[in-house]
Amino acid sequence: MARFRWLNHSISKQMASLVSHPDEVKVVSRRFGEGAADLDRYLALDGYKAVQNALGMDADAIINEVKSSGLRGRGGAGFSTGMKWSFVPKQSAKPKYVLCNGDESEPGTCKDRLIFEQDPHSVIEGVMIAALAVGAASGYIYIRGEYRYLSVIMQKAIRDAYARGFLGTNIFGSGRNLDIFWHGGAGAYEVGEESALMESLEGKRGIPRIRPPFPAVVGLWGGPTVINNAETLASVPHIILGGAEWFAGLGTPKNGGTRLFCLSGNLAKPGVYELPMGYNLRKMIYEVGGGIPGGRQLKAVVPGGSSTPCLTADEVDINMDFDSVAKAGSMLGSGGVVVIDDAQCIVKFALRTMKFYRHESCGWCIPCREGTDWLEKTLTRFHRGGGVKKDIDNMQYLSENMLGRTFCPLGDAAAMPTIAFVKKFRKEFEDHLEGKPCPYEKQAAVEELPVLA
Repeated sequence: MARFRWLNHSISKQMASLVSHPDEVKVVSRRFGEGAADLDRYLALDGYKAVQNALGMDADAIINEVKSSGLRGRGGAGFSTGMKWSFVPKQSAKPKYVLCNGDESEPGTCKDRLIFEQDPHSVIEGVMIAALAVGAASGYIYIRGEYRYLSVIMQKAIRDAYARGFLGTNIFGSGRNLDIFWHGGAGAYEVGEESALMESLEGKRGIPRIRPPFPAVVGLWGGPTVINNAETLASVPHIILGGAEWFAGLGTPKNGGTRLFCLSGNLAKPGVYELPMGYNLRKMIYEVGGGIPGGRQLKAVVPGGSSTPCLTADEVDINMDFDSVAKAGSMLGSGGVVVIDDAQCIVKFALRTMKFYRHESCGWCIPCREGTDWLEKTLTRFHRGGGVKKDIDNMQYLSENMLGRTFCPLGDAAAMPTIAFVKKFRKEFEDHLEGKPCPYEKQAAVEELPVLA
């Protein structure tokens, strides 16, 4: 466990301090590498000024400022943050809550870990401003179970904020009371879904709730609840300080600000880069990410984490904002850009993806529980050369019938990439038929043979 924690810490430090590009626009990441986990250093870098400004604003004014900024949820859905806050009723017989979703478990995504490590107070400040906007007196920061060393950092940040009187009673002498608590997960991808997250926080099994009612009306412990991703909340203080117009101008229409993009896969310079919303994907791969090493060619790109449909090499000349990627037939998702070169087997990539979703399915919904299991078994047999032609159509048919038939999006997250793999790389699936071994693994084996003198 100690080695695991050290390895994660070392990777995060490398991404935060060594990887950079001139096209980056430092907003959320502007304090990375500056020691901002220390409260005094955070204060020296304009920390907690935004929440003090927000204390002098009307709640509706805060919401309107966030609406006008064009900030959309950085967790995957891309819904307007200010609009989401406006759904919370102004009057409620039950307490209101703000919940930070830090259960970052989407394969290909590692942005929130850097925020928690490098700038934890920005998340606290974002939760505070959201609480002021909706009239909540309590907030929770829920962190993925595997992020144990980050939980230590966040807990210290919360303690330090209490010690200075920034949290608790009469914050900043305003007469307002606000408490924020940390909560650690237990390693379940499923609780990244907001209703399952609330179930977990309440001490129950992390399975999704039937909706309606929606969390904004009936959420945590039955009270109105705002749930936002960690990067979303970390963006809010910058909006309050810099203004909605400034933030909106960094991106494209209806897609304000910047985004922490996680570049991984077959790239020369993988890492987390903060780029303007709408940045060109091809440029992101070949200029920011340094292109594909070894003289290989681009085969496909997963644009927003493992749950998003892949794009082919011919489809990457697009702007990386929610609307443009949706128009291209995929999703911006959590910002996890995974590059696949022409030496990789798409069938094997699909199998690895499905293994993850089968393992992480909570088993509550039959289409998801049985569908992911059947797809994993079929892809396993297929990759070994035991597939038959009808399997290809069956995989697509089953995936299409999983869509929209589960309580939460995990079934969709497993189905959507599978449909794209089968539709866009059907020939590659056909190349595995009739007992043929994987052509890519066979090629790799030949390339690895020693050259005899």
